Amino acid sequence: MWEWYRIGVAAGIGAGAALAAAGWLARSRPGALVAILIGAAVGTAVGFALDDWNDAVGGAIGGLLGGLGGAPLAGGTLRRGGTTAGTGILVGLAGLGVAALALVPFLGYLEALALPALAARARRREPERYAGLRTLARD
Repeated sequence: MWEWYRIGVAAGIGAGAALAAAGWLARSRPGALVAILIGAAVGTAVGFALDDWNDAVGGAIGGLLGGLGGAPLAGGTLRRGGTTAGTGILVGLAGLGVAALALVPFLGYLEALALPALAARARRREPERYAGLRTLARD
């Protein structure tokens, strides 16, 4: 039971670190990739600090999933007019909150799975842009 808790903590902290990094770096695709790698690296480091390679693999997967969910959320915020500093601060604080909530048993697993699902839902709900509407707005 204790092993499952540590894996969940590593996964949740990795997801939170990836979300915090995505808030600052998701302006471009290379920045989003760096945010994913930061989350995986932090999750791996936390996993090894907690115990062994099982926790490290769980942390890396959590960081990967957190980055895959956090980068589209932060990128969408920036596309819709959010400032870089404001997005970085707000999404970074959300990432710290996610990392702190990972200490609750089994919540780290849910966080790592919920971030990509939330990003997919936000992507589906994003309004489409039509060229006709942009040309009317210039008049």
